[in-house]
Amino acid sequence: MRAVVVREVGGPEALEIVDVPVPAAGAGQVRLRVEAAAVNPVDALTRSGDLGAAGLLPPRDVIGIGWDVAGRVDEVGPGVTEFAPGDQVIGVRDRLDLSLGTYADFVVLDVGAVATAPARLSAVEAATLPLNGLTALQALDRAALEPGATLLVTGAAGAVGGFAVQLAALRGLRVVAYAGAADEEFARAAGAEWFVPRSRDLAENVRALVPGGVDAVLDAAALGIAALGAVRNHGSFVSVVGAAPAPLRGITVAEQWVAADGAALAHLAALAGADRLTARVADTLPLDEAVRAHRRLEDRDGRRGGLVLVP
Repeated sequence: MRAVVVREVGGPEALEIVDVPVPAAGAGQVRLRVEAAAVNPVDALTRSGDLGAAGLLPPRDVIGIGWDVAGRVDEVGPGVTEFAPGDQVIGVRDRLDLSLGTYADFVVLDVGAVATAPARLSAVEAATLPLNGLTALQALDRAALEPGATLLVTGAAGAVGGFAVQLAALRGLRVVAYAGAADEEFARAAGAEWFVPRSRDLAENVRALVPGGVDAVLDAAALGIAALGAVRNHGSFVSVVGAAPAPLRGITVAEQWVAADGAALAHLAALAGADRLTARVADTLPLDEAVRAHRRLEDRDGRRGGLVLVP
């Protein structure tokens, strides 16, 4: 089978398509025939060596690329009763220490990292859900806000931020969205009560809308200390990209790193299947054009929605 790997870290050209044996599903695992694999910024950080330099990726001769997947179960391992061959599913590979990722014809995942695919969504659409949806959901869980509480979401039109706004609104939270001026319509449609454009001072404008500051920030734009000023004393701050600031003014600060969770993924899939969570796709490319996909990922051309590879 084909798989995209990295043997020498670097730019997009470091991605190689290699021919490797089809992996077998072990105990408690399922093998998926990949129908779509989303392209995410973490894939570029893996390919470039930045994750390794940060101590998040152990040294390896071959590095697998890709977290998100949508496809069909092709084989189940011993002890698996939750799924059967032919089932349409989504999943996430959250282990960086593996030599194969989801940019491949087949991928093996633990059964706890898989859920039934959302109803009425194509595989391409469904593939954009696992990593970013779980990240947003788990960050909101970490913030632990009650309905009616106020939440600032930075990067509110991005992949994680967009899901976070929708999920927060579904929980009854009052959301301040922070994004580019052109994204106000999207943010409000997603459920934001207030909007602050990036061209304005964040903390002062948020406090003008929410006197005293918001109860919490979900920092999907890696603003760090620049967003901390928008939080009330003894509030909470959750970073999803490892850029958490110091816990000033009694603010509880946390970094949320995504973890595969089949039950949470099934919840997200149900919301997406009921049109309560929006999957956004900018474009699809063949698996063989992974290099071009990464070049486009780094262009930051203002597109909204994910790039998806299709084997």
